[in-house]
Amino acid sequence: MNTKTLLRLYLGRGVLAVAWAAAFASAHDPIDALAITLLVVYPLIDAVSSLIELRAVPDGSEGRLTLFNGLLSALAAVGVGLAGTGGVAAVLHVFGAWAVVSGAVQVLVGVWRRGSELGKQWPLLISGGLSFLVGIFYNIQALGDGASLDVLSVYATGGGVFFIVQAGLLAWRARRPRTQTV
Repeated sequence: MNTKTLLRLYLGRGVLAVAWAAAFASAHDPIDALAITLLVVYPLIDAVSSLIELRAVPDGSEGRLTLFNGLLSALAAVGVGLAGTGGVAAVLHVFGAWAVVSGAVQVLVGVWRRGSELGKQWPLLISGGLSFLVGIFYNIQALGDGASLDVLSVYATGGGVFFIVQAGLLAWRARRPRTQTV
């Protein structure tokens, strides 16, 4: 597994998520062409990141999960783009469904990697679990009268911070001297 690639990827992905959150926070009301464009861009960041990550992970179950997540994110980009014309509730439903499934995949990948040279993967496990739960909340919120897209900026910021923390842990782990066993 290419730790340096994952470190750079997680750091870049985290910074992009936080930047996206800042842009979306100021541009999502009303849902216009800019807001819809930003809605499409966020899952595309995840899709491209998954494809980059796919090159750094070994073949097998982990690679298949990563590929699945990339394809799911590409579909989510199309879905939120279409949902954007249907209003806040439609966007929350699509975004929420994507958050549930991609969060579950992220947890599975984190569990898969726990025994590898990448460490315990706590930030990714927590982030994936929260994504799963928040996705359920978004779908419930979409059914009510007070549905708002404000929550998406908070979601992206939280996810971005977890990716930045995971990158920091990978950097710290890579700098630690390795003990040699004979």
